[in-house]
Amino acid sequence: MDTANTIQVDVAIIGAGTAGLVARREALSQGAERVVMIEGGPLGTTCARVGCMPSKLLIAAADAAHGARVAGQFGVHANDLRIDGEAVMRRVQSERDRFAGFVVDATEALPEGQLLRGWARFRDATHLEVALNEGGSVEVEARAVVIATGSAAFIPPPLRDLGDRLLTNEGVFELPTLPRSVAVVGTGVIGLELGQALDRLGVAVQIFDINTRMPMLSDPGMQAEARAIFEAELDLHLGVGELEATRVEAGVQLRWREAEGEGEGREATFDYVLAATGRRPQLGRLGLDAAGVELDRRGMPVRWDERTGQIGDSALFLAGDVTGFRPLLHEAAAEGRIAGGNAARFPEVRAQVRTVPLGIMFTDPNVAVVGTVPTDASEEGVSWEAAEVDFGDQGRARVMGQNRGRARIYASRACGTLIAAELIGPRAEHLAHLLAWTIESKVTAQRATRLPYYHPVVEEGLRTAMRRLARKLEFGPRPEPLDCGPGD
Repeated sequence: MDTANTIQVDVAIIGAGTAGLVARREALSQGAERVVMIEGGPLGTTCARVGCMPSKLLIAAADAAHGARVAGQFGVHANDLRIDGEAVMRRVQSERDRFAGFVVDATEALPEGQLLRGWARFRDATHLEVALNEGGSVEVEARAVVIATGSAAFIPPPLRDLGDRLLTNEGVFELPTLPRSVAVVGTGVIGLELGQALDRLGVAVQIFDINTRMPMLSDPGMQAEARAIFEAELDLHLGVGELEATRVEAGVQLRWREAEGEGEGREATFDYVLAATGRRPQLGRLGLDAAGVELDRRGMPVRWDERTGQIGDSALFLAGDVTGFRPLLHEAAAEGRIAGGNAARFPEVRAQVRTVPLGIMFTDPNVAVVGTVPTDASEEGVSWEAAEVDFGDQGRARVMGQNRGRARIYASRACGTLIAAELIGPRAEHLAHLLAWTIESKVTAQRATRLPYYHPVVEEGLRTAMRRLARKLEFGPRPEPLDCGPGD
């Protein structure tokens, strides 16, 4: 190794997104004196540039348009609704650039020598070769390394030859105006969020998936509720087979077979195809095999501990979307703190308890899952109870004209503490936070019924479910409690 061209540091962090930036701050706070960040791609987090912020900007515009369309139910008539596609996208891009700009400016302002603009590759477990964007390379010798390289959109083979007519969440927000038509492939969170938003903004949207399940929800009743709600508004094609896409002069011609590949063959032409088929961790260019890391068939480290961020017993740590564990911004920040702190202290490593899982899909109605939904559904030996509320006749939901959906809440039979929830309904993004806090605090269903509820609010629907749940726990089988924590 050319020592004249080698940087020696305590912690090297590959990736300057949310997880990487938090890891840097934590490493410094835990005593690391020399920390370097390495980033070859654009600065600014995935959330700010191509994820949660621009998508919510598009959804906000869609909500405004939808609100005008359905205002007649209140006796309010918004005539001659006009959607200016160029103006919609200008605001999306302007506000997106503002959010991302704060992160870019802060990253570029790092002290000299603490940010390398280039692509890193392992030479061994503690040595990196960084190919600099400006040309040349530099070696980095680190006592510990945090890998926070994020994820990238996955493009399935049938869509890979569509050229500039193929969109992902990393390109859809660059459109100068709203397109006339879009085929969305994938009914995950990204597909349903963007598909519904574009549809409400006047784009002719059809949504396709080889699967028949709605995202996030696991209970069969909740699945059926979500499917009925979204099929009533959107042109969904679930369980399709033999999907083919061909670039044509007018855009993209899609061919598919309905009814899980057994039904009628159909075709349609769209301006664009939006691939919403998930994201994959970006590990390929790192050369982890040279670092002595055991990888599975997907190229992922075999031994990674979400409580420490550590890969096996090595000096390597994973954080953020690259883990594939909980690819959400608040989880990336948590993993950055864990990995950064442990990298600074290495070889001392401290395990941390992860907070309750919380996921939200910002469709209308919102879909949310809190905690880990139990699956031991057989009656004998069941360790939990569940109760539901239907928002169809809930007071505040009816007032707002948003009375659809339901919530299902789970509690431990042994302790009575709340353990999980699934929701689809009005203001579920806020209800989910209340439930996450109560689960994190080990509140029992009985205690939750006695907490304050204002009137009239949709939170009263949660109280209804809590009362039903408390009655089930009171009269149902109750094993001897084991270390139930601070709950009732």
